Amino acid sequence: MRKRLLITLTTARGSRQLSLNLIARCLLLLFVLMLLASFFISNALLVKTSDELHSLTADYQKLGSLYSGVLGSHETVRTELDKLSLNLASLEQERNSLEQVNQAWSQPLRQLELAMGLEPAEKMTIERSQLLQQMANERLFMLHGIPNGYPVKMKRLSDGFGMRNHPLTGQRKHHNGVDFPVDTGTPIYATADGAVEYAGYHKKSGFGYLVIINHNFGFKSYYAHMKKRPKVRSGQLVRKGEQIGQSGNSGKSTGPHLHYEVRYLFKPLNPVPFLNWSLHNYDQIMTQEKAVAWDGLKEMQPLNQLALPLLSSPEGKSSAAK
Repeated sequence: MRKRLLITLTTARGSRQLSLNLIARCLLLLFVLMLLASFFISNALLVKTSDELHSLTADYQKLGSLYSGVLGSHETVRTELDKLSLNLASLEQERNSLEQVNQAWSQPLRQLELAMGLEPAEKMTIERSQLLQQMANERLFMLHGIPNGYPVKMKRLSDGFGMRNHPLTGQRKHHNGVDFPVDTGTPIYATADGAVEYAGYHKKSGFGYLVIINHNFGFKSYYAHMKKRPKVRSGQLVRKGEQIGQSGNSGKSTGPHLHYEVRYLFKPLNPVPFLNWSLHNYDQIMTQEKAVAWDGLKEMQPLNQLALPLLSSPEGKSSAAK
């Protein structure tokens, strides 16, 4: 008897039995096996997919953390950039301010270069400014202590230094100074700082009312034929540009004028180079007047030159005495 596979189906109407032959049974078995294989494969794929999902989730969380970190770093960098931008703007403003200060600071130094007849430097540095100040103080010290400039406002001379025929005696005689043909009462100014050695009427020399001023380094200046008793007295200290009297016609004179002399160690010197001596042509006189030991005089200047006031001048100084 053949083996048959009976399948009983129970419904509401009753039970029915179905009989399957061998082929059907093989097909059924194959179907069951496929179902089982599909079940196991699905479970395996589900497990693998679940693992991959967990891995993706972990990677996503890592990426989220990295993004948060990058975002935080970006904000930090942005904050630092904002700070740097503010600092740069502040530094730019400070640089502009310093340039304005430097320009304002260097402008008078440029004028000082021109006043001293120097070639302008390409760039005004601290070292250059200190050198200019030292040179200016050195020159001003000498110009305040040694006769220079004009004793009256007039710059025309009626008689020069050297041999001439004396206007009164007609004798050939050396003229130790220069004469300015100024009117009576013209103000006379000291040509350098010093102490008044003599102030009064000097009959023996024929100079009439005379002022002699002792200056630095053995220099003296003479102012003769004044109108009346001078405004200064013997022993008085005077400043360059200070009025010491008025021109006149006293003593042996043919008319109103000022006789002016410059002497060094009692020796009369030609006053003309000293009349034209100034801050601008400071070195020129040192080649014109060989009788003065200029190198030795420079060594006698104060050591603290930078402590001296720069471009100071006495109050009431006349331009005629510059």
